Amino acid sequence: MATMDDVQIIEADWTWTGSKFESGIQVVVESDGEIEHVGMLDAKPTHRLIDRALLPGFVNVHSHAFQRGLRGHGETFPDGAGSFWTWREAMYGLVARLDDEAFFQLTREAFTEMLAAGITTVGEFHYLHHDASGDGYAFDELVLKAAAEAGIRLVLLNTYYNAGGVDRPLEEGQRRFATRTVEGYWRQMDRLAHRLDPMTQSLAAVAHSVRAASVEEIVALYKEAHRRDMVFHMHVEEQRKEIEECVAVHGRTPMALLNERLAIDESFTAVHATHTAPADMKRFVSPGGHVCLCPLTEGNLGDGIADAGPLGSRLDRICVGSDSNARISMIEELRWLEYVRRLKSETRGVFRDERGGVAPTLLAMATINGARSLGVKTGRIAPGYLADFSMIDLEAASLAGWSADTLLESIIFGADNEVVVGTCVGGKWHPSLSDGGIH
Repeated sequence: MATMDDVQIIEADWTWTGSKFESGIQVVVESDGEIEHVGMLDAKPTHRLIDRALLPGFVNVHSHAFQRGLRGHGETFPDGAGSFWTWREAMYGLVARLDDEAFFQLTREAFTEMLAAGITTVGEFHYLHHDASGDGYAFDELVLKAAAEAGIRLVLLNTYYNAGGVDRPLEEGQRRFATRTVEGYWRQMDRLAHRLDPMTQSLAAVAHSVRAASVEEIVALYKEAHRRDMVFHMHVEEQRKEIEECVAVHGRTPMALLNERLAIDESFTAVHATHTAPADMKRFVSPGGHVCLCPLTEGNLGDGIADAGPLGSRLDRICVGSDSNARISMIEELRWLEYVRRLKSETRGVFRDERGGVAPTLLAMATINGARSLGVKTGRIAPGYLADFSMIDLEAASLAGWSADTLLESIIFGADNEVVVGTCVGGKWHPSLSDGGIH
């Protein structure tokens, strides 16, 4: 049983309570890292956060942490315009150079940078399984170790990868991604389950894409994920070439195949869906399917812009990821999630709620929706939820002129990572708090 010494009573100047910032709110966190009470409790706080606001910690649904090693590279084009496919060759070159230590350091650095940006949970879409031997799954446990050392909450989206394209064998550059059989995949998942930190780590199932797994393998993986009560993620229709190859082999687009062959529900998250036809998108999100958008990576790679039309009535299905980690800023991801669609539609307020608010909708995408996509009980400052918070500096120059009614908009549309001065994961603060303040 927790003693009073184990309990945190946190009071910031302003706390996001789900639809607005309120003052005088106290958050009681038990020793198990869960929120016990939230409200005007008139208790003596253990942590009085002066000139600070409290937000739910951001949830990064889709990351390839090792790709942080490509930042700054591949941004010149002496041979003419590049594409996703030329970038992919550079990524394969990075893979070939990574040994255990380099992979671990890159992954830990990416996770540490995420925490500094207010991200408290990451879904690590992990497919670089093997060391240079091409076997043994040595890198799977390195991801767990990197997350533990950084202090971030991790959902290891452990990825099945067994083809080099639609109906083609693996290429040499993909050898370290290989998962040879569905049965072998689940054996490795069972091994990893015994190595998780149960307080901050969990597993989820993934088929990389229709380029990397057959339709039959995807069906089998999804069925077993359902049996195990795991969420399921997959890259879907990021590139037109992927769609063309799938149609040539199967006579259907990837999303059409998934809609036909799987019982889509809220456990399924399609990442990107950049070129998904409106009718297919509507059919996917109607039963609860999630779509993870990654605006900064999609912009960096020149992928295109997913059609917002079919998503307009299901904004609760949209979540957000940092993908290649060319830039790690959830605030900027949210800003550009809205802005690119303003540019495309030549209108303002694309992702607005029933009251006309855009910022609350975007925040939900990076908290509530992301947590649901990853199957983690976080994303809200509410009793029964994990104590995962982002702490905002109300004296930051970029927020000058804020009021309680405009603070969220000021953060999302006018600020960046500099306003985040601390994060909390399951009651553990980064940096730590002393009684009465921050040190």
